[in-house]
Parts: sequence; structure tokens; C-alpha cells
Amino acid sequence: MTGEVDTISEETRLLIRVRDGRDRQAFAALFAHYAPRLKAMLRRGGMGEAQAEEVVQEAMLAVWHKATQFDPTRASASAWIYRIARNRQIDIFRREGRPVPDELTESPPPEPDAADALALDQETRRLRAALEALPPAQREMVERAYLGELSHSEIAAATGLPLGTIKSRIRLALERLRHELKDLRQP
Repeated sequence: MTGEVDTISEETRLLIRVRDGRDRQAFAALFAHYAPRLKAMLRRGGMGEAQAEEVVQEAMLAVWHKATQFDPTRASASAWIYRIARNRQIDIFRREGRPVPDELTESPPPEPDAADALALDQETRRLRAALEALPPAQREMVERAYLGELSHSEIAAATGLPLGTIKSRIRLALERLRHELKDLRQP
């Protein structure tokens, strides 16, 4: 492997696995990573909840079907996937006769340099390890609240647990994570 391949993001590696081997686990990981982020971007861009979810589904389906067109020398997985979702959103807005928000026509932010990417990768690994070290009940609440972007009330409705229990588990989990990761990002 060349040094250039070693500096690509984990998401780009996953997309290459989808492109080259139709790897369903890699696609599931991409979906889990990008779906909430794409939905948030689409919501900020003026789409309603249901329409944003539909566009995310369509965009990720396009990622699966068009993965053979992905070229990591031309774009990162992130830029490629966000572009697919933005293009779909622009198509819908035009069809509906709505103005396209300016932020949708901007190019994605530049890729971080190798040192920043390495630091971010190391921090991500530490965060994943810290999350895995949490008691399962606490980890589940943190994942639902922060990765699933659910409110405490929505978690209570989904799990049947009292709201106070959910808040306590999240608070305890965040305290443990803060303690575990206290040396990150300190000057």
C-alpha cells in the first residue's frame, strides 16, 4: 500500500469496500455514520422531517448503486456522499419551485491535512473505546440521544423507561466519558 492510501479516512475505506466488494457491512457502517448527518444538513437546508428522511434513504441507495463510480483520488467519501444528497435536495427544490438555499451550492469544506486527520482518527478511536467501556444501559442512552438524535422524551417513549432514569443514565455516562477523555484537546 502506498502512503497516500494510509491517509484516507475510515469512511473512504468503507466506501472503497462497498465499491470493490459490494460489502454490506461496510455499507451499513457508512449508513449509520452518514444518515443522521445528512438528515441534519437537509433539515438545516429547509426540508421537513419526513422529506429529509426520504432524501437520506434515496441518497444512500444511490451511494450503494453508484459506488462503482466512486474515485478516492477525486473526492473523499464524505464529499461524494454529501454531493449526492445535496443534488437530490436541489432537484426536489427545483421541482417544487422553491429557491435553493445558498449553502447548498457551496462546495464541501476542504479535507483536513494528514496530521489533523490522524489526530481526529486517534480521538475517534479513544471515544469509541470509552463508549464501549460504559455499562450497556448507559451506552444505549448516549447512543440514542447523541447518535440517534432523539430527545429524552422520545427515548422514554421508545424504551418505556421513566424520564428520570434516562436523564440519570445519560448524566452518569457523560461524567464517565468526560473523566476517560479528559486529556483530549487540552492545550
